[in-house]
Formats: sequence, C-alpha cells, structure tokens
Amino acid sequence: MRMRFNQGFSLLELMAVVAIIAVLAAIAISSYSNYAFRARRAEGREMLMRVASAQERYFTNFNRYGSLTELQFGENAPSERGSYTTSVVLADAGQTFTLRATPAGRQASDRCGVLTITNAGLKGPAPSTAHTNGPCW
Repeated sequence: MRMRFNQGFSLLELMAVVAIIAVLAAIAISSYSNYAFRARRAEGREMLMRVASAQERYFTNFNRYGSLTELQFGENAPSERGSYTTSVVLADAGQTFTLRATPAGRQASDRCGVLTITNAGLKGPAPSTAHTNGPCW
C-alpha cells in the first residue's frame, strides 16, 4: 500500500515567508529613505554655496553683504527642486552674514534640519556621529 503525501505549502509556511519578506522590505525602505534625504541634502548645500558666492561678489562691489533680493534670488529663495528654502541674516551693518537652508516638503523630516553657512565659512550643523544617514555637510 502506498502512502499519499499532500503537495503544496501549509498556511504556516506561507505566513513565515510573508513575515520574512515584510522584514526585508522594512529594512530596504528605511535605507532608501536615508539615501533620499542625503541626495536632497546636496541640493541645499549647493544652494547655500551659490548664494555665499553671490554674497562675496556683492561684497566686492558694495563693501557690504546684501539681502537675497539685492542678490536677485528673491526672499526665501527655493532651491532648484524645492527641497529647501533659503534665507539670510545680516549683522554688523552688512559686514557679516549667516545663510540658512530650511528643509521643505519631503525633506522637512531630515535629521540634519536647517543647514547654515557664515561669511567666515563656518558650516552647521557640525559634523556628528549622531546622524546615521551621513554627515550633514
């Protein structure tokens, strides 16, 4: 007499496979999100460097730093893809500036938060090991 075995998967085996796939997907989505934040952060850094360069050119001509409007960027100038908005804080009668790139839209929940650079080249936030998705600058 021959014994007959059931063919196919049991519900328990199928649920184990689904659980494993869900864990792998959660890890992959998390890693992708961190990569996307880093990629968009480059846009904010580029905008700050472009405005800082324009500030130095303006200082050469007028012996003071100017507002974003004077630099022809417009107030709260958005970055190229809109991930950051830029603002400037002038101090000492226009002799110093601090540029700020504030995350907007999908970038708003980035761990680095607001990126800054001063006329002396000081960048913030400072490098830290607390940022798990790469250095801010």
